[in-house]
Amino acid sequence: MNNELSKIKIDERTGIEYHLEGDYYIPNLTMPKQEKITLNKYGRMRLKYLKEHKKADYTIMLMDGTLNTHLKELQETADNRVQQVISELKAKSNLTEDMKNTDILSWVGTMNSIKAQAEEIIFNELIYT
Repeated sequence: MNNELSKIKIDERTGIEYHLEGDYYIPNLTMPKQEKITLNKYGRMRLKYLKEHKKADYTIMLMDGTLNTHLKELQETADNRVQQVISELKAKSNLTEDMKNTDILSWVGTMNSIKAQAEEIIFNELIYT
């Protein structure tokens, strides 16, 4: 037991615990547990953006254990915002439900355009900031 205690050391200034490996004391550092989440398109895009362009923010969130929470909140917000923007753009366009039956190609083209516009807005508002 006494031999075991001599292998563990706590730095009084920082409170970091160390263990003895050979002749060196190595800090006992562990990352906090993070909840498992499934990332959708927006979550993966945000993660990639953070890794490539906001390395400091990414590292801080990873070490604090807030990265998954951030990504989960962002993707939920992005999903809701995309649906909201699509609804607004549909209301402003001359798109009608009758067009589904009469002019399907025009309806599909217009919907694709609206979705692309909505996603571009979300990218600028949430993902790439």
